[in-house]
Amino acid sequence: MPKITYIEHNGTQHTLEVAEGISLMQGAISNMVPGIEGDCGGLCACATCHVYIPSDWQSKCSEAEELENSILDFAYDVTNNSRLACQIEVTAELDGLIVHLPSRQY
Repeated sequence: MPKITYIEHNGTQHTLEVAEGISLMQGAISNMVPGIEGDCGGLCACATCHVYIPSDWQSKCSEAEELENSILDFAYDVTNNSRLACQIEVTAELDGLIVHLPSRQY
């Protein structure tokens, strides 16, 4: 299973083995990573799974679609590397990915 590291805003790291085929959001929620809410259950409707993907990993993640970009308008502290974790499927290619979390989701 790919290892994904989720880094909270305060620097606390959570390195987890996440099953391929599920979303980054589900991997975090299943392992109780603080900072990812996932209120809509992964339906790309709430922006409470907002994360930052380092630029060198963006090409390995699926490209954000129009709906995701629209929903990100509701997220806190959006940057050019903001994504919704519910929209990124874990694949073997993401082994070693480091995901940074914002200071808050609302």
